[in-house]
Amino acid sequence: PIGIWFLNSVFIAIGTTFLVITLASLTAFAITRLKVRGGNFLLGMIVATMMIPAQLFLIPLYVILSRLHLLDTPYAMILPASAGGFGVFMLSSFMRGLPTAIEEAALLDGCSIMQMFWKITLPLCGPSIATLAVFTFIASWNDYITPLTFMESVTNYTLPVGIALFQSSYSTQYGLTIATSLIATAPLIIAFLVFQRQIIESMTSSGLKE
Repeated sequence: PIGIWFLNSVFIAIGTTFLVITLASLTAFAITRLKVRGGNFLLGMIVATMMIPAQLFLIPLYVILSRLHLLDTPYAMILPASAGGFGVFMLSSFMRGLPTAIEEAALLDGCSIMQMFWKITLPLCGPSIATLAVFTFIASWNDYITPLTFMESVTNYTLPVGIALFQSSYSTQYGLTIATSLIATAPLIIAFLVFQRQIIESMTSSGLKE
């Protein structure tokens, strides 16, 4: 069921990307702009988790998802992936380079904290958010270990796991493998072409200057 695998991959990748951007941007905003108590320590702990191989979390996550009755569902891949620390670290680094004068002027004009976050900070972080979205989408789309571990039904597989089904110890269906690989690669190319300008801007600049 290649079509079902494709739809599963689209739903999981988009859901993961949306959650990562939402949680990472709010956390980075709280650390860099609201100056919450212990924010720098929290950021350090988040960065420290990035040094731990993701494979070490598979067994604990499997137990947790099993007790929550989320195994063999798309949410078994979306929810754990949304708790990664890369997005928080990336957006925090970008927000630190933004000038505070614009946000302070908005607060003096009566803008609330959430309005400042939504109308000023997020637009200024557009290139960084677009880059994070592309990286997250690609990582979720190409993920192989997680769906192989948490999914049991063939109809709930994603494209990377589905492609592997066309290969066995005794034979390989080259036509289906190549065709499905092309289908799996097309969205990644499209995503990069659409957001390539934002990615380049994010890589070449560190925000606005005072």
